[in-house]
Amino acid sequence: MRDVQDPQRSPDGKWVAYTVSTVDSARDRNTSDIWMVSWDGTQQRQLTHTPESESSPQWSPDGKWLSFLSSRDGRDGPQLWLLDRNGGEARRASDVTGGIEDYAWSPDSKRLVFVISDAHDAETADGTKKPIVIDRLHFKSDPGGYVLDGHDHLALFDLETRKLEVLTSGAHDETDPVWSPDGSRIAFVSKRVEGDPDLSENDDIFVTPAKPGAEATRLTTYDGEDDGRIAWSPDGRGIAYLTGIAMADHNYRMWKLAVVPSAGGPATVLTAALDRQVIEPAWSADGKWIYMLEEDDRSQYVARIAAQGGAVERVTADKHMVTSLALGSDGAAILTMASDSEPPEIYALEGSALRRLTHQNDDWLRNIQLGITEEFASRGRDGYEVHGILVEPASYVPGRKYPTLLRIHGGPACCQDSHAFNFERELFAANGYVVVAANYRGSRGRGAAHQRAIAHDARDKDISDLLGAVDYVVRAGLADPDRLGIGGWSNGAILTDRIIAVDHRFKAAIAGAGSANPIANYGTDQYTPDSNDAPWKNPQSWIERSYVFFHADQIKTPTLFMGGDRDFNVPIAGSEQLYFALRSRGVPTELVIYPDQHHGISKPSYKKDRLDRYLSWYGRYVRGP
Repeated sequence: MRDVQDPQRSPDGKWVAYTVSTVDSARDRNTSDIWMVSWDGTQQRQLTHTPESESSPQWSPDGKWLSFLSSRDGRDGPQLWLLDRNGGEARRASDVTGGIEDYAWSPDSKRLVFVISDAHDAETADGTKKPIVIDRLHFKSDPGGYVLDGHDHLALFDLETRKLEVLTSGAHDETDPVWSPDGSRIAFVSKRVEGDPDLSENDDIFVTPAKPGAEATRLTTYDGEDDGRIAWSPDGRGIAYLTGIAMADHNYRMWKLAVVPSAGGPATVLTAALDRQVIEPAWSADGKWIYMLEEDDRSQYVARIAAQGGAVERVTADKHMVTSLALGSDGAAILTMASDSEPPEIYALEGSALRRLTHQNDDWLRNIQLGITEEFASRGRDGYEVHGILVEPASYVPGRKYPTLLRIHGGPACCQDSHAFNFERELFAANGYVVVAANYRGSRGRGAAHQRAIAHDARDKDISDLLGAVDYVVRAGLADPDRLGIGGWSNGAILTDRIIAVDHRFKAAIAGAGSANPIANYGTDQYTPDSNDAPWKNPQSWIERSYVFFHADQIKTPTLFMGGDRDFNVPIAGSEQLYFALRSRGVPTELVIYPDQHHGISKPSYKKDRLDRYLSWYGRYVRGP
């Protein structure tokens, strides 16, 4: 499979640059290259072919350069490279210590703003790793590792002189810089609060003159998350951004579209009445509309709203997932879009008409047979309706009962099972399973009440929803009740552990990067603990959250535990503990640890190994001969 991402349309509108990620099997690593497709879709060109990856393509506004980031030629971190539109090889333009994390072109194409880190080098001159000194609350990040002493700041880079000048500094981070249309100012996101910033979720939008030594002005005042993607209005007077209107627990916030005057003043939340999350704001060229992606039940669409407010209008409507959006000066847009039967590809959107531009996965798709994907609705024991995705084998025969897997997505509030191509679901269907993916309470896509229903540890509701989905496929005659399996990654694994502690109908379980004992995670994961909810302040509450660990003697299901040994999101200790508990009691179990891997397994051979083990474990205990 080829992973298509990050489409960028040229200023003249004739070309779209994008990245294609593939697997380098010989070196057991992922690699990405820059490609280009003509606006009419008739010409495809691969622009880079190096063993090192290239990412973040951008066109200079004058159309002369196509830039990207790469660590090719052994430089210290990703550097800026330039491809001349007139032809020739790419040339390295920067040499920034530690590399460049993000960048943006000025409107006149003469300067760029970089996001760079001032963290100290973690190694001595002879390559020996220095001791890691911790003096802040937030000291872990996945996949980054231990948080070093330093912060991300903005710097201006002059393209002609190659001179780099620091624009911002201080004990805070700046991200997501965007130039004003006239090139005089830069808007960005930063967390500048009184006291310890690690105890705050209060990101704000700032704007600064594009010259060193200038003072930044805070534009937003909401005591919570105000974040990107930032988008300037064409006249430079307004800035569209996302505000995380939420409850106290920021994990359950929903992004709303807001606009604030760039010179300062009250912000206006435009989608306050819309009970759905929106992302990726983009202004129309005439400034009358703001386009965005609206998340909905199992899908994500392009929508728009008048810049002065009003009703949200759907521009595209179908069972698909649009994951990126950018508008051109002619009003046409480019999208990254996937569906049940198609991995992400690039599309042109003209009015409400979609036109596909790339076909990176067509050859692969021609030679495989996909499962049958359907929507379903079910109810748990409390009667609440849950929506989900059902995938049947391509050879499905009505009336026949199939081995069935309940596969639980992670998150929960960051995710939903949707109409996007899912390799894992297809792989299980290809091996004869019916796959059930239910958007239990806490999932995204169905509004604030659905998403926040399990906040404050009201955790019986999600279990009811998931078991109700299994009951539904059994009653429908799809699932063989004697051949049921369960599993998931991250929160999907946490829920798997909870279910097999109270329900013994499943013949096998797979729990990847999970934890059954939150007490053991206190201070060991990447999350900053709530000082008002420390274990010593309310020990009984923490014991209740660790129900599975204290009831491990109730688990009888053969369970495969998996994870990366460098997972700072959900540390591997959580899987190790439950593995040991089951193993000591004689319950069939295995523990698979992937070396040098974080919460998301990235090494290709390990990804394949994980899928092989999924099939082997379920095959042994669920499918049978």
